[in-house]
Amino acid sequence: MASRLLRGAGALVAQALRARGPNGVALVRSMASGGGVPTDDDQATGLEREVMLAARKGLDPYNMMAPKAASGTKEDPNLVPSITNKRIVGCICEEDNSAVIWFWLHKGETQRCPSCGTHYKLVPHQLAH
Repeated sequence: MASRLLRGAGALVAQALRARGPNGVALVRSMASGGGVPTDDDQATGLEREVMLAARKGLDPYNMMAPKAASGTKEDPNLVPSITNKRIVGCICEEDNSAVIWFWLHKGETQRCPSCGTHYKLVPHQLAH
């Protein structure tokens, strides 16, 4: 048992020595050696970075944020973006209601929620890419 521990410790020491350069300085950068823990801005790449930069400008290219609520009348309906001709919409008719009323919203005129009568309108949306 002791020999296994010594072999394991020896392997760790050998690995640590290999990670050092000729002058004994560690070649691998650790969080403690430089500027600390990297921020989200430092680590974000690809789509995540694109969304972060758009959010700073106040844009929502992929409809990730909650939609802005309108009054829900026929003259001022809630606008629902869609890349197709129809989309399923969930309406929580009362503020303290736990049930969601689901219905299909089709392109064209405004449509009403079958339960509470709030108006919704489908608007075309283009993807950012």
